[in-house]
Amino acid sequence: MSSPCDPQYAPAGDVGAALMAIDSRLKAIYDGKAGIDPEQQKLNDQFTASLSPEEADDVLDGACTLVFLFMQWLQMAYEDHGKDVIEHVVPSLVASMRMMPKSVRPEVIPTMAGLLVAAGTGLSPSLWRQQYGEWTRDEMNPLEATAVLLAEHINRITDDHDFATRMIADALSGADED
Repeated sequence: MSSPCDPQYAPAGDVGAALMAIDSRLKAIYDGKAGIDPEQQKLNDQFTASLSPEEADDVLDGACTLVFLFMQWLQMAYEDHGKDVIEHVVPSLVASMRMMPKSVRPEVIPTMAGLLVAAGTGLSPSLWRQQYGEWTRDEMNPLEATAVLLAEHINRITDDHDFATRMIADALSGADED
């Protein structure tokens, strides 16, 4: 029986824009920058301000698609080693989010954990979240942090700082060719 949260019913959104934002954050982490580069933040703010509400929703859906794709990749990787992705990924990401109180408010951590579990069980994170109403402003940074933490987890597993970004970029290139 199909779930109303099945990914086939979910919009993919603007995965490219979401991926650029995630890649930008990863590069800052790997370059050892303690904070956000003011110039980069200015560009991000300008980009965000230029989005219409529909375009902003597309980027939001794109971030959820990234969470789904990253969790699916991690699920396959962990299953190859006889491990459960939810058991091994969700607790460490929740612990990481708890150490980021300026970016991730404690009250939204359960929602982000729910997104991870939804994706890890094959459900669309955006459709799962939609059941509970509109996204809130307080959930935007945590959603981005969730996607960044997942990508960084993949990069750490593969010992390649660009693996997660390249994997999605390659998938997008392949989809464009079809």
